Amino acid sequence: MPGGRSWFAVAMTLGLIGSGHIGGTLARLAVDRGHDVVLSNSRGPETLADLVAELGPHARAATPAEAARAGDLVVVTIPFGRYRQVPVAPLAGKVVIDTNNYYPGRDGHVAELDADQTTSSELLAAHLPTSRVIKAFNSIYYVDLRTHGLPAGAPDRRALPIAGDDAAAKQAVADLIESFGFDVVDAGPLSEGRRFQPDTPAYNIRLTAAQLREMLAKA
Repeated sequence: MPGGRSWFAVAMTLGLIGSGHIGGTLARLAVDRGHDVVLSNSRGPETLADLVAELGPHARAATPAEAARAGDLVVVTIPFGRYRQVPVAPLAGKVVIDTNNYYPGRDGHVAELDADQTTSSELLAAHLPTSRVIKAFNSIYYVDLRTHGLPAGAPDRRALPIAGDDAAAKQAVADLIESFGFDVVDAGPLSEGRRFQPDTPAYNIRLTAAQLREMLAKA
């Protein structure tokens, strides 16, 4: 992604709708960099007490709607099959990061996805018509997300792909990813998220930016 002023030169708040492996890892990375996080899940804020205690004073638990309202950026990281439960109104105008993948065995079969007529992120975007949805963080194992980050300029720095229809929103997400220690490769519009979904050459494999571009082209 092009350079420029980072969205995160000062602290921001990351809202998380879903606080499992990926959500918890993103929360830890954000707190480590001085940001605030508002965590939520489907079971209630009280079930997140241990994670909030681990993360410290920059973290609090809330409902999904409250996390959506609080976040400067909001991450949707729940099983894809539950995407219609994501609150719509609190996310109006916001950048929403979609980490989800479609797994028919878990989510049930969706005819449009099975026929490759659309993508899981496009379905989320249709559910959130006034939000700016960016697909990211879906193609990396959560343990690797925590441990593979490297300083900018490292020769073997891992790259992560993103896709979305809004240039400013993509830049915000790219800034966040780069602050976590990864290069970023823009795969194109949101529909191109299919190039790094499960069962593609770019999915869940450590690649440099140049290698990732090659794998995306093969998908």
